[in-house]
Amino acid sequence: MKRIIGVRFKRLGKIYFFDPKWLEVKKGENVIVDTTQGEEIAEVVVPNRMIEEEKIVSPLKKVLRLASPRDLKHAEECRKKEKEAFDLCNKKIKEHNLNMTLTDVEYKFDNSKILFYFTADGRIDFRDLVKDLASIYKTRIELRQIGVRDEVKRIGGNGVCGRELCCCSFLSDFETVSIKMAKEQNISLNPSKISGNCGRLMCCLKYEQNVYEEKLKKMPNLGAIVKTPDGKGEVDGLETLKEMVKVKIKDGEIFKIKKYEVKDITVLKDVIREETDNEEKEFQQELKELEKLEREDSEIKNSN
Repeated sequence: MKRIIGVRFKRLGKIYFFDPKWLEVKKGENVIVDTTQGEEIAEVVVPNRMIEEEKIVSPLKKVLRLASPRDLKHAEECRKKEKEAFDLCNKKIKEHNLNMTLTDVEYKFDNSKILFYFTADGRIDFRDLVKDLASIYKTRIELRQIGVRDEVKRIGGNGVCGRELCCCSFLSDFETVSIKMAKEQNISLNPSKISGNCGRLMCCLKYEQNVYEEKLKKMPNLGAIVKTPDGKGEVDGLETLKEMVKVKIKDGEIFKIKKYEVKDITVLKDVIREETDNEEKEFQQELKELEKLEREDSEIKNSN
């Protein structure tokens, strides 16, 4: 077992574990920690506790001290400087006629570096911009391209569900989302209904995906021939979470649709086929564009 605390560097950022040594800290307190990029100030979100060593990445970086009033004042000064640097950088972007949108600025606590976060379509040659900023601030300048999800996370807003956006309330990291998830969950494939405020696939498609994947392993495919208590029929639909199967059974000259629990049917002949419904055909081009944007965002994330 290892003694740790969990901290965040940003309000909705990832939680990182640190070695508190002899310090006893409370949730909500600020601490100064040692990172690979120098000293940083962070907020404690997980106070002192013991955790199994296999659940942490060793060696743990150390907590240097509790944040003093002087540290807190310096952090506040950094926040003010960030606002000033944001305005100046935007001015320089216009001067260099660069097709990019500045989204955030971060001053490192030890003044070793200033990071400028931006969004853009494709790659941008910002070398001249970096030279300008370096000549003004006399420190290391780093421009980092981020995805539009990160931009919306910073701006905030409400989703179609009426609640505050997940990325603005609790989501600390963005996982890959795909059209396949919407299909497996029997959700409308209309891009306007499965896209969030950022114009990308909604993050909530990922939340129940593991459950759907597990349940679908027990279910027959659409079109499979199955044996039911009422005779042989063809699978016409699935209610995955309920583990119910809709079966089309011939009754004389007509077909009837009946529902059965998956445990009450036997698969006689399964089929493997990729179903493309009418809605998917209608929005085929838009769905392809959505998938392309997802891949591009993933590449940007990996490059950082």
